[in-house]
Amino acid sequence: MSAPKLNIDRSALEQLLLSRFFFAPSFGIYDGVKGLYDYGPTGTALQQNIINLWRQHFVIEEDMLEVDCSIITPSKVLETSGHVAKFADWMCRDTGNNEVRRADHLVEEVLAARLVSDELARKLAATSIDGQAPAKAAGKKSKKAPAPTKLDDAVANEYRGILAKIDNYDGDGLGELIVKHDIRNPETGNSVSPPVAFNLMFQTSIGPAGTSKGFLRPETAQGQFMNFARLLEFNNQKMPFASAMVGRSFRNEISPRSGLLRVREFTMAEIEHYVDPTNKDHSRFDEVAHIKLPLLTGPMQLAEKTEPAVMTIGDAVSQGVIDNKTLGYFMGRIYLFLTAIGIKTDLLRFRQHMSNEMAHYACDCWDAEIYTSYGWIECVGCADRSAYDLRVHSASTKKKLCVREHLAEPLVYEKLVCEPNNKLFGPKLKRAAKPVQEHLESLSAEELTEVKAALAKDGKTTVTLTGTAVDGEYEITSDMLTIENQTKVENTREYTPNVIEPSFGIGRILYALIEHSYSVRAEDEQRGVLSFNAPMAPFKCLILPLSGHASFKTFLQDSARSLRKVGVPARIDDAASVSIGRRYARNDELGTPFAITVDFTTVQDNTVTLRERDSTKQVRGPLGDIVELVKNLVSGSATWDDALAKFELVETTGETDA
Repeated sequence: MSAPKLNIDRSALEQLLLSRFFFAPSFGIYDGVKGLYDYGPTGTALQQNIINLWRQHFVIEEDMLEVDCSIITPSKVLETSGHVAKFADWMCRDTGNNEVRRADHLVEEVLAARLVSDELARKLAATSIDGQAPAKAAGKKSKKAPAPTKLDDAVANEYRGILAKIDNYDGDGLGELIVKHDIRNPETGNSVSPPVAFNLMFQTSIGPAGTSKGFLRPETAQGQFMNFARLLEFNNQKMPFASAMVGRSFRNEISPRSGLLRVREFTMAEIEHYVDPTNKDHSRFDEVAHIKLPLLTGPMQLAEKTEPAVMTIGDAVSQGVIDNKTLGYFMGRIYLFLTAIGIKTDLLRFRQHMSNEMAHYACDCWDAEIYTSYGWIECVGCADRSAYDLRVHSASTKKKLCVREHLAEPLVYEKLVCEPNNKLFGPKLKRAAKPVQEHLESLSAEELTEVKAALAKDGKTTVTLTGTAVDGEYEITSDMLTIENQTKVENTREYTPNVIEPSFGIGRILYALIEHSYSVRAEDEQRGVLSFNAPMAPFKCLILPLSGHASFKTFLQDSARSLRKVGVPARIDDAASVSIGRRYARNDELGTPFAITVDFTTVQDNTVTLRERDSTKQVRGPLGDIVELVKNLVSGSATWDDALAKFELVETTGETDA
């Protein structure tokens, strides 16, 4: 896999997106708020098309159970899940103006800029050796930029190594990098404070009294876990199964930047696939085993490598690169989804989380990263969350969140069991008796063996309770209980499922898709084109008159009505004061793949022309046939080559008068 290439003028693209109202900063007339965006008609339609395909690809094809859960989440839920304590990023402050920056992004930005400066300095030096004077930039004089600075080879390699594993540094590690490499705020030149943890959740209070603390959810997953028992019952106790949800999530980003790529309110689509921890195979794994994925593994990153290895999913699972078949299956399905919407395969990779960046609940995690003008961006996470969430919520609520499986053959085994002597256990421990007993029963076989050994040796041991109403240390003596092996016979097996979680950031995917679809006309670089495939295009077909002649009006309405009746979104652009070429051009900027033009020939014989956006070629045919063709093109049951073979190709007009 060669180095990624994406040659776009981002400032021109951003202007297009704003002028065509794909999205814009929220509350703009009040100067906006960083990290909040409103989607216009075009962006909303594009986002909905992505979600619709996501539902078809995952929810419908995988027979998932879709839910819609509360945004406001009680504090206790997120305390139990670990988010209150651990859902944080590292931030530092500019010592001059107090501006807040996210520490890892600051280090990344500064070191990357130094490497770019080094590369330019080396090119200039090579040009001087060749005897050629460096070319001067044309146009107006800009602000004086610092001269390119060549780095020592060892320093440049050290910087590349840091960037290759930037996600693996904790707060102390980032602080050491900031000091060692004199990392400063590039906008002011000021030094920055040592990194400190900042919790990313938005806190609120529930109810008028203000005594019940809550948060806006940082993910949709917890709502799904809260309903696991109901979902299992709805699924007739059958395993494995998956729940799914699309909804808003909220994260109080430290320094939101890069448009839709780092925002404070965003749409997520998450799947929680519940699986037997002793069998993480997947019945449909063979369907994806042959797919080749570019995999950047944790060990590769620690070795400071940035070039992924291309492997089939089958080989990656069999060699232990990907932990299990269910995880591999969903990575394959993620790949197929992203490429189906139009993400370029050479700008897509899967990067494995390193130990320090692994979420507190995950035992393996891969990010589908998409290359954009901002670099590699995490757009989908695919994690094996183990049984963490269901276990901690079950322990906190004393509600069973588990599966009971009937065994064809009874299971006979030996188990170490703690039996209290009720005559002594309760009277001695009083209110702590039940919590102490529950604590002992929750111990693993190894831990219970240690307690038994201590009682046998010393005649007593100490139990420490935390998180109860009677926290403290309690002495247990050998006459208060017995710990012995007992033969157990079970006709049912009870287990807590593991969870495989694909988590999609819809806004990031949308923006990456826009960049991958953007180009300019070879004959006119001022004419931008968004080449969305037909299912993704916000509007499928443009209908426009050749001019403002009154005889065209009925045909325009008939065309639009016929298309909409067969489920094809269509827009009429009858701004007669604007040339037809300009109308084609502005709808190319909207990504509209097809355009029906009504002209004077239409009035005579009810035929229209159909233009295809990318080639700009046009064919002519009866209106009814063209409507049927557009329906088939949008559904994918016909191609533009089919249209060229069946219909008369006509000379294009008006393309150059935009």
